[in-house]
Amino acid sequence: MFAESSLQTSLCGMRRIVAALSAVLTASTVLVASAWPGATPAAAAETPATWPGATRTTIAETPAPAVPADLTSTEVSFRGGGGLELHGSVISQAGAKEGRPGVVLVHGAGTGTPREKLLGEAVAFARQGMSVLVYDKRSQGYSLFERSYPQLAEDALGAVGTLRRQPGVDPAKVGLWGLSEGGWVVPIAATRSRDVAFVILVGANGLNPLRQQTWAVAAGLRKAGVSGSLVDRAEHNLYRVIADGGMFPQPYFDPAPVIGRLRQPVLAVWGVHDLLTPPVETPPIFAKALEDGGNRRYTFRFFPGADHAAHLTPDGGVTRLPELAPGYPELVGTWVGQATSGRAPLAQVSGPAPEQASRTVAVPPTAWWESAGAQLVALALFLVAFCGYPLVALVRRIRRRRDVAPVKAARLVSAGGLTAVAGGFAYLFYVVMTGGKLSEPGPLLAGRPVVWLALQAVAVATVVATALTAARWRRAATRGERARLGLVVAGGTLFVPWALYWGLLLP
Repeated sequence: MFAESSLQTSLCGMRRIVAALSAVLTASTVLVASAWPGATPAAAAETPATWPGATRTTIAETPAPAVPADLTSTEVSFRGGGGLELHGSVISQAGAKEGRPGVVLVHGAGTGTPREKLLGEAVAFARQGMSVLVYDKRSQGYSLFERSYPQLAEDALGAVGTLRRQPGVDPAKVGLWGLSEGGWVVPIAATRSRDVAFVILVGANGLNPLRQQTWAVAAGLRKAGVSGSLVDRAEHNLYRVIADGGMFPQPYFDPAPVIGRLRQPVLAVWGVHDLLTPPVETPPIFAKALEDGGNRRYTFRFFPGADHAAHLTPDGGVTRLPELAPGYPELVGTWVGQATSGRAPLAQVSGPAPEQASRTVAVPPTAWWESAGAQLVALALFLVAFCGYPLVALVRRIRRRRDVAPVKAARLVSAGGLTAVAGGFAYLFYVVMTGGKLSEPGPLLAGRPVVWLALQAVAVATVVATALTAARWRRAATRGERARLGLVVAGGTLFVPWALYWGLLLP
């Protein structure tokens, strides 16, 4: 797993780069490799959508969720960011008292997530005496490559306005609850409106989205037993290039300044076994931002045996059970009662220490020579250089010309270079898309995936063959053959720094 500034301008230009990159990879794949699988690490594949900006656009309403007999559910509709109509349910206890507090639940990452995904939380919180509004997340204007946290915040504020008008709900006691990505969205909404009485964050992240996602996938690889250049260099660099190409929305959004502007009471919850948000590094960032902003009305709670969403987990955060962590709903109910009556606890931290096997590392923007544009140019050059030799040989065979003997080393440079480039990218994308929690890198040998070791062996063979081809180039009999071998040598020479950058020539 995606700065406050909009990425729309860069996205328009980068879509052309993405299309061209896909064409280059596809051409290479015809010869040697498989295509990009097309799935995200933590969710199902998403199809990029374009936000049309219409004021009467509507997201299709899902059927009303069934709730237990002791609860009631009321269907509501409201306008979110850009006038998009969204649908949700307000869940309350049957015969709930007047003047009760209310809370709006904001989803984590995922396009068009249905309200049922948070039904367990909604039911548990409603039984604590609150009215809970849970709604279907937007899919328009939100995709794998495009999203806006401020726009999602407007959706949340539309839900707050609707809940404040519900019978029996005290409009001065309505707050926001945000899970994971919602931990970036909710603070934005809360700083934009005085209608938000309190803020609850679960599995929230104090680092920028790119750094968090890079850590999560790397941690998943290490948990699977992977070490070496794949996890230390290749995965890290791939995310930087993806972000530079506009394919990772809001990569450098900094949540700390927004947290520092919160004036509402804040309850932040983390599972001890959170594998998607760094649970050791985030809480101090939140505490410092709140303290620097003069807000000491915060409560941090860590739950044992719980995962990223504060659900129980039997295996250290890999598997999420339906059950919430014991005491979590009761904490929310008690804390909301205190916060909405002016008695929010001050700077309170409790629970066991969270587990984080590795620290995050900075993910700076790319330099010009490692940018998405530079990578695209390199791929195009590789395609020309490595495909030129066999294409000329094919033309000569069709014309029945056998006046020049083939150079085996040049053949190896051509085949090996294409295999390493296309296969390397294909495997890297597979690793990234299946990463997070527990990756599936395939069989390992000495901490290295066998597939990665094979690609590294091909890369080394390509470099050796390039040196042998260079020696043969000096003795080429004709000018045409010298040009043909020179193109192969040029491609192999460029391949060396490229393979070093991606870790194919490193341990």
